[in-house]
Amino acid sequence: MTGRIKRKRLQASWDAALARVPDAVTCPLCERIIPPAQQDAHHLIPKSRGGHQTVLLHRICHRQIHALLTEAELERTYCSVETLKQHEGLARFIGWVRGKPDDFFERTRKSQRLRLR
Repeated sequence: MTGRIKRKRLQASWDAALARVPDAVTCPLCERIIPPAQQDAHHLIPKSRGGHQTVLLHRICHRQIHALLTEAELERTYCSVETLKQHEGLARFIGWVRGKPDDFFERTRKSQRLRLR
């Protein structure tokens, strides 16, 4: 349990962080507007591998990245939005999801390649 003063400091930092995020954010992958409830921060290089830089993505786009790629692949090859767009599976997914409404969400499954590991 945190104290009253610590809670106030945490709330102030959360409010400041939310104030910095603009209302109309565009997903760099699918280029659709991300509703606030669907915003996910994606570490371009996984946090477990020392990455700090993040980009805001649709939740469905973010989950699809992690369903198709391992952390090692993200670190070595797919550490930018441009290289993510070039991945064959993600390119097919992006083409499919572009026609969906901004708030569209569907369950994402791990690729069979990653499930067999």
